[in-house]
Amino acid sequence: MHIRDLPYPDPGRPDVRSGPRFLFWLGRNQLGGQIKAALWGLVHMAALVSFPIAIGFGVQAVVDRSGSRLVMAGALMVGLTVLTALGDAMLHRAAVTNWITAAARVQQLLAHKAVELGSALTRKVAAGEVVAVSTGDVEKIGWFVEALSRFTAAAITTVALCVALVLYQPALGVVVAVGVPALALAVLPLLPRAARRADEQREKAGRATELASDTVAGLRVLRGIGGEELFLGRYRNASQEVRVAAVRSARMWALIAAVQVALPGLLLIGVVWYGTSLAREGRIEVGELVTVYSAVTFLLFPLRHFEEIAMAYSFSRPSARRAARVLALRRSSADRESTASADTGATAAPVDEGERAEAQEATEPLGGDLYDPVSGMLAPSGVLTAVVCGDPDAAGRLADRLGGHPAHGGPDEGDHGGAPSALLGGVALDEVALASARTAVLVQDKDPVLLSGTLAQLLDVPRSGEVSAEKALEAAQCGDVLEALAQASAAEKGDADPMRTRITERGRSLSGGQRQRLALARSLVTDPEVLVLDEPTSAVDSHTEARIADGLRRLRTGRTTIVFTSSPLVLDRADRVVFVADGEAAGVGTHRELLGTDPAYRAVVTRETDGEAAVRSAGPAGQGLADIAREDIGRIEEQIEESA
Repeated sequence: MHIRDLPYPDPGRPDVRSGPRFLFWLGRNQLGGQIKAALWGLVHMAALVSFPIAIGFGVQAVVDRSGSRLVMAGALMVGLTVLTALGDAMLHRAAVTNWITAAARVQQLLAHKAVELGSALTRKVAAGEVVAVSTGDVEKIGWFVEALSRFTAAAITTVALCVALVLYQPALGVVVAVGVPALALAVLPLLPRAARRADEQREKAGRATELASDTVAGLRVLRGIGGEELFLGRYRNASQEVRVAAVRSARMWALIAAVQVALPGLLLIGVVWYGTSLAREGRIEVGELVTVYSAVTFLLFPLRHFEEIAMAYSFSRPSARRAARVLALRRSSADRESTASADTGATAAPVDEGERAEAQEATEPLGGDLYDPVSGMLAPSGVLTAVVCGDPDAAGRLADRLGGHPAHGGPDEGDHGGAPSALLGGVALDEVALASARTAVLVQDKDPVLLSGTLAQLLDVPRSGEVSAEKALEAAQCGDVLEALAQASAAEKGDADPMRTRITERGRSLSGGQRQRLALARSLVTDPEVLVLDEPTSAVDSHTEARIADGLRRLRTGRTTIVFTSSPLVLDRADRVVFVADGEAAGVGTHRELLGTDPAYRAVVTRETDGEAAVRSAGPAGQGLADIAREDIGRIEEQIEESA
């Protein structure tokens, strides 16, 4: 795989059973690149450690006063220099290619996982951890993959040189052959402590990153309540903890580096002392002593790669564990099947949903009533269904299930495993291809995100073609938003076209109500078979809310629409209202029917207090007061409708 061929057509199905298994899977999928880098590493290091032969040969030629052999020694040095330079350049090229391609593979896997899970990703794992995995952890994983080939070449070169020294000069060669493994293994007792300190540093850095992300995202609110200094103080404390942990980790790695320098120095002193004694006794030639000494000196270079691979593995193992944990998340209830396959030794990849989906799609397209088996909530096909749920968290979990993302381990599931997803026309959404499920059902979160770009780019999303951007903007009541964008565009560029106005990151230049309406327009443009909206009008005033409800009903005629809301203005325009209490559908009917027959529904929708409920239950007098209050509410709603 070359860099110019990126991205991968298919990054593959990773082994996510553990961090080391994930690293092994990455290395196995880059076997060709690893072999290529290792071969160039052998050329580089073999040429490098062969210099002592040329040096010893030249020294002996000088001692013997042989000009021809001295010329041969010089020519050999020139050839070894060329091989060293060539091998080093190609090794660096191949190793960096392995790094970049491995990092690209991990990033593609993470991107595919984000697309697969959507907004459910940040509900399953902390946003700070996702950021840490997709940035720093990817680099550390790539570092280990890159260092692996250099370590392989260094290990082969070291073993070969020790064997050659034993054969060339047994007396000194045995000393080197015994001392080198001791040098390589001397740091092993220090690695566990260094790894623990590195893990502590990364954990603290992840928490600091998450805190910084939350602070930046909520800076507007923090300024409103005067809490910037409080959160900045928390971040300062978190960053100081990261600094202390980094210093402790650096001290341990500095100790390991010192050991890697001190012990080879002691070995070199021992070789020189023993070799000098042998030379004085006449048991070895001066050239042989110089050759062995030079070989030990050059041997220190490949020994450094032992320290590098130990450090790279210590840093990449927890990074790979975090990446594997994110990649192991599933949208399908087939997690238990994946786990079972992992227990039998198979790769913990998702069950092939595509084959089952293709069989289903070959017979009939997705469509029909949308049903949630956990709560019993039913949304008939082609009608506007409003869902009232007193618990916002339960509403979010229900919305996830309706979109084919069943919750795992939430209150709705009790002590059992993941809950089943919703059924569309009798077909479980988590058992069909992701593209088909997304085409059939679109879920807009309570806090939708607006990506940076122009308004035209914001609305340039996959769509059926039946709903134009103009119709969607009109239904979402974005007229004032378009005027504001047109004015901003005219002031900056002299062009009053709002569709060409650039929206800042996450729509920070817009108000909450403007962001909410633009997000609603984006969802309406896609025109899915089923549209699920979670509190789409919570940030707008009542007049705008009433017009949005009318526009939504008009534009989505004949399509299935589900709106999570407690607004009477929206509920009164719904064809069907489902009241969900304690995780179950407790009432079904129209808004006015449920107001008169279901006290719990009335309490949620009207925000009825305990005192008002007591008045209502106080007999005919209390009931009369309640009727008067209800009539007053009705008149107010009529006035709002007339003004709208």
